[in-house]
Amino acid sequence: MPPENESSAPSAEQDQDWRSRLTPEQYRVTREGATERAFTGVYWNHKGRGTYACICCGADLFRSDTKYDSGSGWPSFWEGVNPEAISRHEDSSHGMRRVEIRCRSCGSHLGHVFNDGPAPTGERFCVNSASLDFRPQD
Repeated sequence: MPPENESSAPSAEQDQDWRSRLTPEQYRVTREGATERAFTGVYWNHKGRGTYACICCGADLFRSDTKYDSGSGWPSFWEGVNPEAISRHEDSSHGMRRVEIRCRSCGSHLGHVFNDGPAPTGERFCVNSASLDFRPQD
């Protein structure tokens, strides 16, 4: 799926709302596009069964049965919960060309997607734990 166009900046009111609802780390990652340090996020080695949702809006993003250990130090998934849940955007920051992934529902930065993942998709969605909320399977 090709990258999408950039979205507009949030209003001051929207920004204040995000700051009041998120921890400083969650805000830096989801609203400013930061990356948490490898092997430090709560979900990088998480083994629970359930669904990973957007920390900002609650939209379902990934299922635990698509999570795998990529060795990268971040939660890695080979597929999103559905193609419409995650948008892709060109990212040329830090002197690299990558594809950023965001929650399509609210625009939160999640991480990046790479073409070095396992079958059946060959993709590795490398996601910041700070952008996720885990919902255990009943």
